[in-house]
Amino acid sequence: MPISTRYLLVVSMDVAPEKEDLFNEVYDTEHVPALSRVPGVVSVQRFRTREAEIRIGGTVRALAPEGEPAYTAVYEIESPDVLVSDAWAEAGEAGRWASEVRPFTTNRHLALREIVG
Repeated sequence: MPISTRYLLVVSMDVAPEKEDLFNEVYDTEHVPALSRVPGVVSVQRFRTREAEIRIGGTVRALAPEGEPAYTAVYEIESPDVLVSDAWAEAGEAGRWASEVRPFTTNRHLALREIVG
């Protein structure tokens, strides 16, 4: 996914194991489509953390240390203003996400990243 804007919202979280299937279904079929329709949202891509190792400076270490959230979504947005818009707020509460999924998410990390250079 080539990045065409200067801003990425990175949202990571875990979900209760018994809600994982519902989490993925709602995220893919309701949450991402709703947020994708918000003016200023260019793209959304979801990721799952994968265990792996990397060698740096002669030392091998884990890429997914304990405590890292299992899921990440990256939202390419035109401006940070998108995140405080009424459309964003409404989309974030739409469907089953707010009532049936969000209460079962933990270890949430949200960060806005701006392209450097």
